[in-house]
Amino acid sequence: MTPITDTAVTRTVTVTAPIDRAFTVFTDGFDRWWPRSHHIGTAELAEVVLEPGVGGRWFERGTDGSECEWGRVLAWDPPRHVAVSWHLNGAFAHDPDPERASRVDVRFTPGEDGTTTVELIHSELDRHGETWPDLRTGISGEGGWSGIIASYAEVASARTPEAGREPVT
Repeated sequence: MTPITDTAVTRTVTVTAPIDRAFTVFTDGFDRWWPRSHHIGTAELAEVVLEPGVGGRWFERGTDGSECEWGRVLAWDPPRHVAVSWHLNGAFAHDPDPERASRVDVRFTPGEDGTTTVELIHSELDRHGETWPDLRTGISGEGGWSGIIASYAEVASARTPEAGREPVT
């Protein structure tokens, strides 16, 4: 078996939405497209929150009101770029140590035809220690970023007000 040496996972999707809407659906509308099955808390997932601005929290809130932090906002440059730290380990449990956190960068590039290309790069996976190859395997498949970014693209490309929190124009 060939050992995994690439410490990043990249996924790219083009959405049928202008850049401002693509960014807003990704950030402010995060809870609308995040899979309900993807949570780390003991309670059922009530919502996922990505607080705007550098230092903002990225966390889940359970139906019982409990909160589980996933990371922090590292970069906030609407509508072109957002980055968050990923404080989950290879077992998909919270790890509060910032030295063992990876990074998720999302860049938005406008197309000339009203579309936006969205590139997600989850990097620095080796910071998670010896379990990082397991983490990479988990986030690189359909149950990871491939399926998640597809869910985002569906919502961002929808032409209904429910797709994002801003009205569709």
